[in-house]
Amino acid sequence: MGAVMEKKILPVETDATRLVNYVCGSNIQSDGGEDVKLRSDSEYPDWLWKLNTGKPKPIEQMDPNTKEYWIKVRKLAIVQHHKLKKLRKW
Repeated sequence: MGAVMEKKILPVETDATRLVNYVCGSNIQSDGGEDVKLRSDSEYPDWLWKLNTGKPKPIEQMDPNTKEYWIKVRKLAIVQHHKLKKLRKW
């Protein structure tokens, strides 16, 4: 039989003021330390607020001069190739 893995139980923050004022879980130091304190919106760079957090853009709306466009084209070509390969009878 294989080794048995123990299930880790992670602590969950329930303090509402701490959840609003800190990035809970950002402290990775084992010898103490504190989570990162959130700052006002004006202290963060403008590009942060322009990030796409929704669904990815369809390929028709992407600019062909960007790396993201060609990564998506390649991915779609690979998916199409695998679909066609599945249809083969031999």
